[in-house]
Amino acid sequence: MAEAATAAAGFLEQLKSCIVWSWTYLWTVWFFIVLFLVYVLRVPLRINDNLSTVSMFLNTLTPKFYVALTGTSSLISGLILIFEWWYFRKYGTSFIEQVSVSHLRPLLGGVDNNSSNNSNSSNGDSDSNRQSVSECKVWRNPLNLFRGAEYNRYTWVTGREPLTYYDMNLSAQDHQTFFTCDSDHLRPADAIMQKAWRERNPQARISAAHEALEINECATAYILLAEEEATTIAEAEKLFKQALKAGDGCYRRSQQLQHHGSQYEAQHRRDTNVLVYIKRRLAMCARRLGRTREAVKMMRDLMKEFPLLSMFNIHENLLEALLELQAYADVQAVLAKYDDISLPKSATICYTAALLKARAVSDKFSPEAASRRGLSTAEMNAVEAIHRAVEFNPHVPKYLLEMKSLILPPEHILKRGDSEAIAYAFFHLAHWKRVEGALNLLHCTWEGTFRMIPYPLEKGHLFYPYPICTETADRELLPSFHEVSVYPKKELPFFILFTAGLCSFTAMLALLTHQFPELMGVFAKAFLSTLFAPVNFVMEKVESILPSSLWHQLTRI
Repeated sequence: MAEAATAAAGFLEQLKSCIVWSWTYLWTVWFFIVLFLVYVLRVPLRINDNLSTVSMFLNTLTPKFYVALTGTSSLISGLILIFEWWYFRKYGTSFIEQVSVSHLRPLLGGVDNNSSNNSNSSNGDSDSNRQSVSECKVWRNPLNLFRGAEYNRYTWVTGREPLTYYDMNLSAQDHQTFFTCDSDHLRPADAIMQKAWRERNPQARISAAHEALEINECATAYILLAEEEATTIAEAEKLFKQALKAGDGCYRRSQQLQHHGSQYEAQHRRDTNVLVYIKRRLAMCARRLGRTREAVKMMRDLMKEFPLLSMFNIHENLLEALLELQAYADVQAVLAKYDDISLPKSATICYTAALLKARAVSDKFSPEAASRRGLSTAEMNAVEAIHRAVEFNPHVPKYLLEMKSLILPPEHILKRGDSEAIAYAFFHLAHWKRVEGALNLLHCTWEGTFRMIPYPLEKGHLFYPYPICTETADRELLPSFHEVSVYPKKELPFFILFTAGLCSFTAMLALLTHQFPELMGVFAKAFLSTLFAPVNFVMEKVESILPSSLWHQLTRI
């Protein structure tokens, strides 16, 4: 019921805007037509002229007049169209639309979207300080796959490269940041690995890792081999266990020396990153191999041991594993901690919250019944959660509803972009399918989000404005064979389309009048006679009702 009310309100707002625009345009055109009649044709328009004079004037009009009239109207429409198009390209909105929204709509009882948007942003997540942060910051995918065991297998089977050069280059930069430090040149194995992370050729990296292992037990060498050489998850897990043994020893030694100088502090920071990475990947291996409870325990222990390393977003791995166990109470507990207004959001956070609220009502939800009786409080909360999630990332529903095919997620994602939607849906589609009716509720309600967001779409409703640079970044992150989902698609305002249609129509009338003057003259006279027939009828009734003396006095005024 609320969905229908929202749709009806949106339709009424659009209808009201169309009426305002249409009247504005018609008054503009008629103003120029009257000026044309007065100053060019010198038509007497004294108030005391009666309708017979007007009829006589219409009967004496030549086809040239109609050519001039339609040509002038087409010219005026064309000038307005050119101005409107230029204004739209520069400012992203129609000039007359903006004037009508700012000045005319309040007179008609409309609500200014800016005030509503400001009130919502004060209560929601649209913190103005966040806009200073780079809109298109690329993040490491918390659920990224294994290159050797998963990405390379996809390439062997399909012949397609699932990872772009830009994505792999970002990963190389991450590896250099997390797995190297300035003192690596003092240790031969670490010096070799420092060069290995910069290598572009995978075989050269693998060879360098083997060379480092010949010198001593190097944790980062085991990491590289587990990521890129292992062809199965079981092999990768075995290598990560060897990396854990070597990395844990390095971490304990550097922990004792971390306060002895900046060089030791940098080494300890590197060893910490290595240890966290290994434990996380071991938990992900356990999750892939079906040992989900073990994976959950490893993730919880890791989050307790290193609570400050939130940059790895381990809680997103934990949420996915808990959903697999159907431990919805534990999922809610994790969301209560991380779905905070001061923390950055993600598709995993928003859509998992929507899934939990949808789970409470989805098994009994029916759009027909809801339209008859209205939405209950629980159903309203579920719909609002879905709207919130869709506004954060509008690309996800098409993947969850299988309206668009999935591909392997990239190693990096752009929050609120298509890459994040793919990464989320790739792992969470099964969880939505497991909850009975959840996808049906999503299908019935997700498109209503776009009617709630103020116009233009980039303004936002519950979140800060949607970045306009996501398409460019996603095209760099996603392979060329994937059709990138784009939002928002700027649509031409109604007034530009209306003006373009009217300009084309009047130009066609001018051309037809020039080619067939007599036929078009007959058509124009018949049209004008039909147009003024109601006016003639009203005037005749007024003359028959009012006394002749009074009517004579009124015509002389």
